[in-house]
Amino acid sequence: MFFASDNAGPAHPKVMQRVLAANEGYAMPYGADVLMDDVRTGIRTLFEAPEAAVYLVATGTAANALALACYSQPWQTVFCTDVAHIQEDECNAPEFYSGGAKLSLVPGGDKMTPEALQARITAEEVRGVHGPQRGPVSITQVTERGSVYTLDELRALTAVAKFFDLPVHLDGARFANALVALGCSAANMTWKAGVDVVSFGGTKNGCLGVEAVVFFDPSKAWEFELRRKRGAHLFSKHRYLSAQMVGYLEDDTWLTTARAANENATRLAQGLRDRGAEFLHEPQANMIFARFPRRIHQRLHDAGAHYYIWEGALAGDDPEEMLAARLVCDWSISAEQIDLFLSHFDQL
Repeated sequence: MFFASDNAGPAHPKVMQRVLAANEGYAMPYGADVLMDDVRTGIRTLFEAPEAAVYLVATGTAANALALACYSQPWQTVFCTDVAHIQEDECNAPEFYSGGAKLSLVPGGDKMTPEALQARITAEEVRGVHGPQRGPVSITQVTERGSVYTLDELRALTAVAKFFDLPVHLDGARFANALVALGCSAANMTWKAGVDVVSFGGTKNGCLGVEAVVFFDPSKAWEFELRRKRGAHLFSKHRYLSAQMVGYLEDDTWLTTARAANENATRLAQGLRDRGAEFLHEPQANMIFARFPRRIHQRLHDAGAHYYIWEGALAGDDPEEMLAARLVCDWSISAEQIDLFLSHFDQL
C-alpha cells in the first residue's frame, strides 16, 4: 500500500528493456548516441513541432532550473504560484542556475488566475534600476495540489504573459497525467496554448530518471547546451537517458502509464468518498488530498501503508480528529492494493 509518491514506483518494463538493450556494445557519449536521434524525432512528432530543440536531463529540478535560466537574466524575476515546485522543493535551484533571478509569488493557491498574475506582474518593474525586472512565467501542470488547468485557463495565463512580452515555462513533471485528464494533444497543451518551453516529465510516470526539455524556439538550443554542461547535467553515458525516453515514447507507453495512474487515483478517490472522506482539492489526475479520522490513519500506518500526513499529527488523544493526507498513485499500483487500503476504513 504505497501512496507516498509516484517517484517511488518501479520503472515500466518497456523502459527497462530499452535500457538493457542500450547496454550492449558502444555508443557515442554526451548526447551523440543514435538513440537520441530517435528521441528528437519522437518528441518533435508528439508535440507537432518539427523545429523544436529537445534535450534530456536526469531530474525535474535540472529540467526546470536550466530551462528557466535560458529565459531569465540575473536581474529578473520568475512568476509562479507560492506552492510551485520551483518555489517549495528545488532548494533555490532556479535562482542558482539563472545566476540570481528571484521568484515572485502569485497568490491564490496552486492554480494561478489571470487577474492575480497580471496584478503580480504589474507590481514589478516599477522601481527602475532598483527593483527586479520582469521575467518568465512558470506554470505547473499538474499542479502541486493535483489540479489540472484547462486549455482555456492555460491560454488565459499565457495571454497575460504575452501582453507583457514575457516567455512561458510549463513544469510538466506530471505532463502525461494532465494530458490524459484533459484528453487533448501535447501541442494543444503547450505551444498552441502559448507555452515557450516545457519540462516533459518521465521519472514520475514509469522511467528510471529522465526528463526532456523541449524548446519550441530553437534559438535557445545552444544556450541550453552550454548551461547544461556548465551546470554538470550533461551525462557522458547519455545513451541510458535516451534509451529510457525511447522506451517511454514507444507504443505510447507514457500515455498508458499515465492513464493507469489516473484510473488508480479515481478508484481510490471514489472509495474514499464513499467512506466519508473530505477532499481538500477535487482529484483531477493522480494526486489526492483528503481528510479522515486519526484512528483510520493510525490503523493504516500500523498495517504498513505509506503516505504523507499533510495536516495534523499521527499521534494524538482524539481518535476522531480529521487529519489530511496526500495520496499519490503511480501506474503500477494494483486494484487489490487500493482495495486493501480502503478496507481499513471499514473495520469497526
